[in-house]
Amino acid sequence: MSVQELDLLKVPACQTDKSLSLSNYLWRDKPDENKWADCTHCGMCLESCPTYELTGQEQHSPRGRVHLIKSVAEGKMEVNKQFANSVFACLDCRACTTACPANVDVGGLIEEARGQIRQAMPLTGMKGVVSKFFLQGLFPHQNRLNTLGSFLRFYQKSGIQKIVRKTKLIKVMPKHLVEMEAIMPKVNQSVREKYKNQSVVKAKGESKNEVALLTGCVMDVMFSDINESTINVLTRNGNDVKIPQNQTCCGALHVHAGDRDTGRKLAKQNIEAFKDSGKIIVNAAGCGCMLKEYAELFREEEPEWHEKAQVFSAKVEDITKYLHDTGYEKPKAQLNKRITYHDACHLAHGQGVRQEPRDILLNIPGVEMVHMPNADRCCGSAGIYNITNPEMAGDVLENKMKNVPEDVEMISMGNPGCMLQMAMGVEKYGRNQKVVHTIQLLDWAYQKEDGLEGGENWQ
Repeated sequence: MSVQELDLLKVPACQTDKSLSLSNYLWRDKPDENKWADCTHCGMCLESCPTYELTGQEQHSPRGRVHLIKSVAEGKMEVNKQFANSVFACLDCRACTTACPANVDVGGLIEEARGQIRQAMPLTGMKGVVSKFFLQGLFPHQNRLNTLGSFLRFYQKSGIQKIVRKTKLIKVMPKHLVEMEAIMPKVNQSVREKYKNQSVVKAKGESKNEVALLTGCVMDVMFSDINESTINVLTRNGNDVKIPQNQTCCGALHVHAGDRDTGRKLAKQNIEAFKDSGKIIVNAAGCGCMLKEYAELFREEEPEWHEKAQVFSAKVEDITKYLHDTGYEKPKAQLNKRITYHDACHLAHGQGVRQEPRDILLNIPGVEMVHMPNADRCCGSAGIYNITNPEMAGDVLENKMKNVPEDVEMISMGNPGCMLQMAMGVEKYGRNQKVVHTIQLLDWAYQKEDGLEGGENWQ
Protein backbone atom coordinates (compact mmCIF):
# COMPACT_ATOMS: atom_id res chain seq x y z
CA MET A 1 0.00 0.00 0.00
CA SER A 2 1.41 3.37 -1.03
CA VAL A 3 1.04 6.70 0.75
CA GLN A 4 -1.57 7.65 -1.81
CA GLU A 5 -3.50 4.44 -1.16
CA LEU A 6 -3.69 5.35 2.52
CA ASP A 7 -6.19 7.98 1.44
CA LEU A 8 -8.66 5.12 1.10
CA LEU A 9 -8.65 4.86 4.90
CA LYS A 10 -9.79 8.44 5.26
CA VAL A 11 -13.37 9.33 6.06
CA PRO A 12 -15.18 10.56 2.92
CA ALA A 13 -16.46 14.13 3.09
CA CYS A 14 -20.07 12.90 3.08
CA GLN A 15 -19.46 11.16 6.42
CA THR A 16 -18.46 14.25 8.35
CA ASP A 17 -19.65 17.83 8.54
CA LYS A 18 -16.27 19.02 9.77
CA SER A 19 -14.15 21.24 7.59
CA LEU A 20 -11.09 19.49 6.21
CA SER A 21 -9.01 22.03 8.09
CA LEU A 22 -10.62 21.16 11.42
CA SER A 23 -8.51 18.78 13.47
CA ASN A 24 -10.09 15.58 14.75
CA TYR A 25 -7.78 15.65 17.75
CA LEU A 26 -10.14 16.95 20.40
CA TRP A 27 -8.07 16.90 23.60
CA ARG A 28 -5.04 18.70 25.00
CA ASP A 29 -1.53 17.68 24.08
CA LYS A 30 -2.19 17.12 20.38
CA PRO A 31 0.46 15.74 18.00
CA ASP A 32 2.88 18.55 17.22
CA GLU A 33 2.70 19.59 13.56
CA ASN A 34 6.31 20.74 13.76
CA LYS A 35 7.26 17.09 14.11
CA TRP A 36 5.79 16.09 10.75
CA ALA A 37 6.44 19.33 8.85
CA ASP A 38 9.78 18.10 7.44
CA CYS A 39 8.55 14.65 6.37
CA THR A 40 8.72 14.40 2.56
CA HIS A 41 7.58 10.73 2.46
CA CYS A 42 10.94 9.88 0.85
CA GLY A 43 10.92 6.32 2.20
CA MET A 44 14.39 6.38 3.76
CA CYS A 45 12.75 5.15 6.98
CA LEU A 46 11.16 2.04 5.50
CA GLU A 47 14.09 -0.38 5.81
CA SER A 48 14.66 0.67 9.42
CA CYS A 49 11.14 -0.25 10.56
CA PRO A 50 10.63 -3.74 12.07
CA THR A 51 6.85 -3.72 11.56
CA TYR A 52 7.12 -2.65 7.91
CA GLU A 53 9.77 -5.33 7.39
CA LEU A 54 7.33 -7.95 8.65
CA THR A 55 4.10 -6.74 7.04
CA GLY A 56 5.16 -4.74 3.98
CA GLN A 57 2.12 -2.53 4.64
CA GLU A 58 2.40 1.23 4.32
CA GLN A 59 0.20 1.89 7.36
CA HIS A 60 2.74 -0.06 9.40
CA SER A 61 5.67 2.05 8.20
CA PRO A 62 6.94 5.29 9.79
CA ARG A 63 6.07 7.24 6.64
CA GLY A 64 2.56 5.80 6.60
CA ARG A 65 1.97 6.49 10.27
CA VAL A 66 3.11 10.09 9.91
CA HIS A 67 0.71 10.45 6.97
CA LEU A 68 -2.20 9.09 9.02
CA ILE A 69 -1.41 11.25 12.06
CA LYS A 70 -1.27 14.32 9.84
CA SER A 71 -4.54 13.32 8.13
CA VAL A 72 -6.39 13.24 11.45
CA ALA A 73 -4.97 16.66 12.29
CA GLU A 74 -6.33 17.99 8.98
CA GLY A 75 -9.78 16.55 9.59
CA LYS A 76 -9.47 14.07 6.74
CA MET A 77 -9.62 11.01 8.97
CA GLU A 78 -11.28 10.14 12.27
CA VAL A 79 -9.64 8.73 15.37
CA ASN A 80 -10.97 5.24 14.78
CA LYS A 81 -10.02 1.58 15.11
CA GLN A 82 -7.99 1.48 11.90
CA PHE A 83 -6.00 4.50 12.98
CA ALA A 84 -5.49 3.06 16.47
CA ASN A 85 -4.28 -0.29 15.10
CA SER A 86 -1.61 1.42 13.01
CA VAL A 87 -0.41 3.69 15.79
CA PHE A 88 -0.33 1.05 18.52
CA ALA A 89 1.37 -1.52 16.27
CA CYS A 90 4.43 0.75 16.25
CA LEU A 91 7.30 -0.42 18.48
CA ASP A 92 8.30 3.21 19.12
CA CYS A 93 11.90 2.08 18.65
CA ARG A 94 13.04 5.41 17.14
CA ALA A 95 15.11 3.68 14.42
CA CYS A 96 13.18 5.62 11.79
CA THR A 97 14.33 8.95 13.24
CA THR A 98 17.93 7.77 13.05
CA ALA A 99 17.40 6.83 9.40
CA CYS A 100 15.48 10.01 8.51
CA PRO A 101 17.51 12.72 6.69
CA ALA A 102 15.21 15.36 8.24
CA ASN A 103 15.32 13.80 11.74
CA VAL A 104 11.51 13.60 11.91
CA ASP A 105 10.48 12.69 15.47
CA VAL A 106 8.14 9.83 14.63
CA GLY A 107 8.33 8.42 18.16
CA GLY A 108 7.11 11.70 19.65
CA LEU A 109 4.22 11.81 17.19
CA ILE A 110 3.29 8.21 17.96
CA GLU A 111 3.16 8.87 21.70
CA GLU A 112 1.11 12.06 21.28
CA ALA A 113 -1.30 10.27 18.93
CA ARG A 114 -1.71 7.44 21.43
CA GLY A 115 -2.70 10.00 24.03
CA GLN A 116 -5.49 11.21 21.75
CA ILE A 117 -6.61 7.66 20.94
CA ARG A 118 -6.88 6.62 24.56
CA GLN A 119 -9.06 9.63 25.33
CA ALA A 120 -11.27 9.03 22.28
CA MET A 121 -11.29 5.24 22.66
CA PRO A 122 -10.63 4.25 26.31
CA LEU A 123 -9.79 0.63 26.96
CA THR A 124 -12.80 -1.32 28.23
CA GLY A 125 -13.49 -4.73 29.68
CA MET A 126 -10.61 -6.88 30.94
CA LYS A 127 -8.01 -4.91 28.96
CA GLY A 128 -9.13 -1.74 30.70
CA VAL A 129 -9.05 -3.40 34.13
CA VAL A 130 -5.56 -4.85 33.59
CA SER A 131 -4.19 -1.61 32.19
CA LYS A 132 -5.56 0.45 35.08
CA PHE A 133 -4.28 -2.06 37.64
CA PHE A 134 -0.69 -1.99 36.41
CA LEU A 135 -0.31 1.58 35.12
CA GLN A 136 -2.21 3.39 37.86
CA GLY A 137 -2.58 0.88 40.68
CA LEU A 138 0.90 -0.68 40.79
CA PHE A 139 3.83 1.03 39.05
CA PRO A 140 3.47 4.47 40.68
CA HIS A 141 3.32 3.03 44.22
CA GLN A 142 6.60 1.92 45.77
CA ASN A 143 5.00 0.15 48.74
CA ARG A 144 2.88 -1.98 46.42
CA LEU A 145 5.91 -2.78 44.27
CA ASN A 146 7.78 -3.85 47.40
CA THR A 147 4.87 -6.14 48.27
CA LEU A 148 5.00 -7.60 44.76
CA GLY A 149 8.72 -8.16 45.15
CA SER A 150 8.18 -9.96 48.47
CA PHE A 151 5.54 -12.18 46.86
CA LEU A 152 7.82 -13.07 43.95
CA ARG A 153 10.71 -13.87 46.30
CA PHE A 154 8.41 -16.16 48.31
CA TYR A 155 7.13 -17.73 45.06
CA GLN A 156 10.69 -18.54 44.02
CA LYS A 157 12.22 -19.54 47.37
CA SER A 158 9.32 -21.51 48.86
CA GLY A 159 9.31 -24.13 46.13
CA ILE A 160 5.94 -23.04 44.74
CA GLN A 161 7.56 -22.05 41.46
CA LYS A 162 9.02 -25.55 41.04
CA ILE A 163 5.66 -27.16 41.83
CA VAL A 164 3.80 -24.89 39.41
CA ARG A 165 6.25 -25.70 36.63
CA LYS A 166 6.46 -29.41 37.37
CA THR A 167 2.69 -29.90 37.53
CA LYS A 168 2.17 -27.81 34.39
CA LEU A 169 -0.20 -25.47 36.24
CA ILE A 170 1.61 -22.63 34.53
CA LYS A 171 0.06 -23.75 31.23
CA VAL A 172 -3.26 -22.12 32.16
CA MET A 173 -1.64 -18.76 31.41
CA PRO A 174 -1.39 -17.33 27.86
CA LYS A 175 1.59 -18.68 25.94
CA HIS A 176 3.62 -15.46 25.94
CA LEU A 177 3.19 -15.10 29.72
CA VAL A 178 4.32 -18.71 30.21
CA GLU A 179 7.44 -17.87 28.20
CA MET A 180 8.07 -14.80 30.36
CA GLU A 181 7.68 -16.77 33.60
CA ALA A 182 10.19 -19.31 32.36
CA ILE A 183 12.95 -16.69 32.24
CA MET A 184 11.96 -14.71 35.33
CA PRO A 185 15.19 -13.52 37.00
CA LYS A 186 15.94 -14.24 40.64
CA VAL A 187 14.13 -11.57 42.68
CA ASN A 188 16.11 -9.99 45.51
CA GLN A 189 15.46 -7.21 47.99
CA SER A 190 15.05 -3.90 46.21
CA VAL A 191 17.71 -1.22 46.50
CA ARG A 192 15.11 1.27 47.74
CA GLU A 193 14.25 -1.11 50.59
CA LYS A 194 17.87 -1.88 51.38
CA TYR A 195 18.93 1.77 51.60
CA LYS A 196 15.70 3.28 52.92
CA ASN A 197 17.46 4.53 56.06
CA GLN A 198 20.58 5.66 54.20
CA SER A 199 20.08 8.76 52.04
CA VAL A 200 23.58 8.57 50.54
CA VAL A 201 25.82 5.58 49.81
CA LYS A 202 29.31 6.95 50.32
CA ALA A 203 32.14 6.50 47.84
CA LYS A 204 34.76 3.86 48.52
CA GLY A 205 37.84 5.93 49.19
CA GLU A 206 38.07 9.58 48.16
CA SER A 207 34.76 11.21 47.28
CA LYS A 208 34.97 13.06 43.96
CA ASN A 209 31.35 13.59 42.91
CA GLU A 210 27.81 13.17 44.17
CA VAL A 211 25.23 11.69 41.84
CA ALA A 212 21.63 10.53 42.23
CA LEU A 213 20.35 7.16 41.06
CA LEU A 214 16.98 6.49 39.46
CA THR A 215 16.12 3.05 40.81
CA GLY A 216 13.06 2.57 38.61
CA CYS A 217 9.90 0.57 39.32
CA VAL A 218 10.12 -2.80 37.55
CA MET A 219 13.91 -2.41 37.52
CA ASP A 220 14.18 -2.35 41.30
CA VAL A 221 11.79 -5.28 41.73
CA MET A 222 13.00 -7.63 38.98
CA PHE A 223 16.59 -6.44 38.53
CA SER A 224 17.71 -5.05 41.88
CA ASP A 225 21.05 -6.81 41.33
CA ILE A 226 21.71 -4.44 38.42
CA ASN A 227 20.93 -1.46 40.64
CA GLU A 228 23.31 -2.94 43.22
CA SER A 229 26.02 -3.33 40.57
CA THR A 230 25.44 0.27 39.50
CA ILE A 231 25.95 1.49 43.07
CA ASN A 232 29.06 -0.68 43.45
CA VAL A 233 30.62 0.70 40.27
CA LEU A 234 29.76 4.31 41.04
CA THR A 235 31.05 4.21 44.62
CA ARG A 236 34.23 2.40 43.54
CA ASN A 237 34.90 5.27 41.18
CA GLY A 238 34.61 8.02 43.77
CA ASN A 239 30.90 8.84 43.57
CA ASP A 240 28.61 9.38 46.54
CA VAL A 241 25.25 7.97 45.43
CA LYS A 242 22.00 9.57 46.56
CA ILE A 243 18.86 7.41 46.39
CA PRO A 244 15.90 9.79 46.78
CA GLN A 245 13.13 7.86 48.54
CA ASN A 246 10.39 10.06 47.08
CA GLN A 247 11.25 9.19 43.48
CA THR A 248 8.77 7.14 41.48
CA CYS A 249 8.24 5.31 38.19
CA CYS A 250 9.62 7.29 35.22
CA GLY A 251 6.27 7.12 33.39
CA ALA A 252 7.61 5.62 30.16
CA LEU A 253 5.15 2.72 30.15
CA HIS A 254 2.26 5.14 30.76
CA VAL A 255 3.25 7.48 27.93
CA HIS A 256 3.80 4.52 25.57
CA ALA A 257 0.30 3.34 26.46
CA GLY A 258 -1.28 6.75 25.83
CA ASP A 259 -1.81 7.66 29.50
CA ARG A 260 -0.06 11.02 29.34
CA ASP A 261 -1.89 12.46 32.34
CA THR A 262 -0.37 9.86 34.66
CA GLY A 263 2.94 10.35 32.87
CA ARG A 264 2.82 14.06 33.73
CA LYS A 265 1.95 13.32 37.35
CA LEU A 266 4.92 10.97 37.69
CA ALA A 267 7.21 13.42 35.90
CA LYS A 268 6.32 16.15 38.40
CA GLN A 269 7.07 13.85 41.31
CA ASN A 270 10.48 12.91 39.92
CA ILE A 271 11.36 16.49 39.04
CA GLU A 272 10.70 17.46 42.65
CA ALA A 273 12.47 14.39 44.04
CA PHE A 274 15.69 15.14 42.14
CA LYS A 275 15.59 18.96 42.17
CA ASP A 276 18.57 19.24 44.53
CA SER A 277 20.61 16.58 42.73
CA GLY A 278 23.51 16.94 40.34
CA LYS A 279 23.83 14.25 37.69
CA ILE A 280 20.92 11.80 37.62
CA ILE A 281 22.25 8.36 36.70
CA VAL A 282 20.03 5.87 34.89
CA ASN A 283 20.80 2.24 34.00
CA ALA A 284 17.61 1.50 32.03
CA ALA A 285 17.54 2.83 28.47
CA GLY A 286 13.77 3.27 28.31
CA CYS A 287 13.68 5.19 31.58
CA GLY A 288 16.58 7.40 30.56
CA CYS A 289 14.96 8.30 27.26
CA MET A 290 11.70 9.17 29.00
CA LEU A 291 13.43 11.36 31.58
CA LYS A 292 15.22 13.24 28.80
CA GLU A 293 11.85 13.90 27.11
CA TYR A 294 9.88 15.14 30.14
CA ALA A 295 9.58 18.63 28.66
CA GLU A 296 7.43 17.19 25.85
CA LEU A 297 4.74 16.36 28.40
CA PHE A 298 4.39 20.07 29.28
CA ARG A 299 4.70 21.46 25.76
CA GLU A 300 1.20 22.92 25.42
CA GLU A 301 0.46 24.02 28.96
CA GLU A 302 2.17 24.57 32.31
CA PRO A 303 5.21 26.60 31.10
CA GLU A 304 6.64 26.57 34.62
CA TRP A 305 6.84 22.78 34.58
CA HIS A 306 8.15 22.83 31.01
CA GLU A 307 11.12 24.87 32.21
CA LYS A 308 11.63 22.67 35.28
CA ALA A 309 11.54 19.59 33.05
CA GLN A 310 14.20 21.01 30.76
CA VAL A 311 16.50 21.66 33.72
CA PHE A 312 15.82 18.17 35.06
CA SER A 313 16.42 16.41 31.73
CA ALA A 314 19.75 18.17 31.21
CA LYS A 315 21.04 16.34 34.31
CA VAL A 316 20.04 12.84 33.15
CA GLU A 317 22.86 10.53 32.03
CA ASP A 318 23.10 6.85 31.19
CA ILE A 319 25.52 5.06 33.52
CA THR A 320 27.82 3.97 30.68
CA LYS A 321 28.08 7.47 29.22
CA TYR A 322 28.70 8.98 32.65
CA LEU A 323 31.56 6.57 33.37
CA HIS A 324 32.98 7.00 29.87
CA ASP A 325 32.93 10.80 30.06
CA THR A 326 34.12 11.26 33.66
CA GLY A 327 36.70 8.49 33.71
CA TYR A 328 36.67 5.26 35.67
CA GLU A 329 39.07 2.63 36.95
CA LYS A 330 39.83 0.03 34.33
CA PRO A 331 39.49 -3.45 35.86
CA LYS A 332 42.52 -5.73 36.01
CA ALA A 333 40.87 -9.14 36.42
CA GLN A 334 40.23 -11.18 33.30
CA LEU A 335 36.73 -12.46 32.59
CA ASN A 336 37.78 -14.44 29.48
CA LYS A 337 34.38 -14.41 27.79
CA ARG A 338 33.13 -14.07 24.21
CA ILE A 339 30.49 -11.36 24.31
CA THR A 340 28.24 -9.64 21.81
CA TYR A 341 26.43 -6.36 22.38
CA HIS A 342 22.79 -5.48 21.64
CA ASP A 343 21.91 -1.79 21.29
CA ALA A 344 18.74 -1.05 23.24
CA CYS A 345 16.60 1.15 20.99
CA HIS A 346 16.08 3.90 23.55
CA LEU A 347 19.81 4.01 24.29
CA ALA A 348 21.13 4.00 20.70
CA HIS A 349 18.31 5.77 18.83
CA GLY A 350 16.72 7.61 21.74
CA GLN A 351 19.86 8.89 23.49
CA GLY A 352 22.62 8.45 20.93
CA VAL A 353 24.69 6.25 23.27
CA ARG A 354 26.39 3.57 21.20
CA GLN A 355 30.17 3.43 21.58
CA GLU A 356 30.41 4.14 25.32
CA PRO A 357 29.09 0.74 26.52
CA ARG A 358 31.18 -1.04 23.91
CA ASP A 359 34.31 0.75 25.13
CA ILE A 360 33.55 -0.31 28.71
CA LEU A 361 33.27 -3.94 27.61
CA LEU A 362 36.45 -3.73 25.54
CA ASN A 363 38.33 -2.38 28.56
CA ILE A 364 37.59 -5.53 30.59
CA PRO A 365 40.62 -7.83 30.23
CA GLY A 366 39.88 -11.13 28.53
CA VAL A 367 36.62 -9.98 26.92
CA GLU A 368 36.40 -10.84 23.25
CA MET A 369 33.79 -8.74 21.50
CA VAL A 370 31.93 -10.40 18.63
CA HIS A 371 30.06 -8.14 16.23
CA MET A 372 26.27 -8.54 16.06
CA PRO A 373 24.80 -7.62 12.65
CA ASN A 374 21.97 -5.08 12.96
CA ALA A 375 22.82 -4.67 16.64
CA ASP A 376 20.51 -1.66 16.90
CA ARG A 377 17.51 -3.52 15.49
CA CYS A 378 14.62 -3.75 17.99
CA CYS A 379 14.25 -7.02 19.92
CA GLY A 380 10.46 -6.65 20.27
CA SER A 381 10.30 -5.76 23.97
CA ALA A 382 9.37 -2.09 23.53
CA GLY A 383 8.07 -1.47 27.05
CA ILE A 384 5.08 -3.81 27.35
CA TYR A 385 4.72 -4.36 23.58
CA ASN A 386 5.62 -8.04 24.05
CA ILE A 387 2.51 -8.32 26.26
CA THR A 388 0.10 -6.17 24.25
CA ASN A 389 1.29 -7.35 20.81
CA PRO A 390 2.80 -10.79 21.53
CA GLU A 391 2.62 -12.15 17.98
CA MET A 392 4.34 -9.19 16.35
CA ALA A 393 6.83 -9.01 19.21
CA GLY A 394 7.60 -12.70 18.72
CA ASP A 395 8.25 -12.21 15.01
CA VAL A 396 10.52 -9.24 15.72
CA LEU A 397 12.40 -11.32 18.31
CA GLU A 398 12.84 -14.17 15.82
CA ASN A 399 14.49 -11.79 13.36
CA LYS A 400 16.67 -10.42 16.14
CA MET A 401 17.88 -13.83 17.26
CA LYS A 402 18.97 -14.62 13.70
CA ASN A 403 21.51 -11.84 14.10
CA VAL A 404 22.83 -12.95 17.50
CA PRO A 405 26.12 -14.83 16.97
CA GLU A 406 25.75 -18.42 18.14
CA ASP A 407 29.33 -18.77 19.36
CA VAL A 408 29.15 -16.15 22.13
CA GLU A 409 28.72 -16.90 25.81
CA MET A 410 27.06 -13.64 26.84
CA ILE A 411 24.78 -11.03 25.29
CA SER A 412 25.26 -7.62 26.90
CA MET A 413 22.83 -4.69 26.80
CA GLY A 414 21.58 -1.71 28.79
CA ASN A 415 17.84 -2.12 29.29
CA PRO A 416 15.82 -4.50 31.51
CA GLY A 417 12.99 -4.94 29.01
CA CYS A 418 15.48 -6.01 26.35
CA MET A 419 17.07 -8.40 28.83
CA LEU A 420 13.77 -10.19 29.46
CA GLN A 421 12.94 -10.32 25.75
CA MET A 422 16.37 -11.56 24.71
CA ALA A 423 16.32 -14.14 27.51
CA MET A 424 13.06 -15.43 26.04
CA GLY A 425 14.79 -15.65 22.68
CA VAL A 426 17.68 -17.62 24.17
CA GLU A 427 15.22 -20.01 25.83
CA LYS A 428 12.90 -20.32 22.84
CA TYR A 429 15.61 -20.98 20.27
CA GLY A 430 17.69 -23.34 22.38
CA ARG A 431 20.69 -21.08 22.85
CA ASN A 432 23.12 -21.44 25.73
CA GLN A 433 23.93 -17.79 26.38
CA LYS A 434 23.70 -15.58 29.45
CA VAL A 435 21.92 -12.25 29.06
CA VAL A 436 23.63 -9.55 31.13
CA HIS A 437 23.64 -5.81 31.71
CA THR A 438 26.84 -4.05 30.66
CA ILE A 439 27.37 -2.56 34.10
CA GLN A 440 27.10 -6.01 35.71
CA LEU A 441 30.12 -7.20 33.74
CA LEU A 442 32.19 -4.27 34.95
CA ASP A 443 31.09 -4.91 38.53
CA TRP A 444 31.88 -8.62 38.26
CA ALA A 445 35.36 -7.80 36.94
CA TYR A 446 35.91 -5.57 39.97
CA GLN A 447 34.63 -8.34 42.26
CA LYS A 448 36.98 -10.88 40.73
CA GLU A 449 39.86 -8.44 41.02
CA ASP A 450 39.08 -8.05 44.74
CA GLY A 451 38.81 -11.81 45.26
CA LEU A 452 35.15 -11.60 46.25
CA GLU A 453 32.59 -14.41 45.90
CA GLY A 454 30.14 -14.34 43.02
CA GLY A 455 32.03 -16.43 40.51
CA GLU A 456 28.77 -17.94 39.26
CA ASN A 457 28.19 -14.66 37.49
CA TRP A 458 31.30 -14.70 35.36
CA GLN A 459 32.88 -18.14 35.42
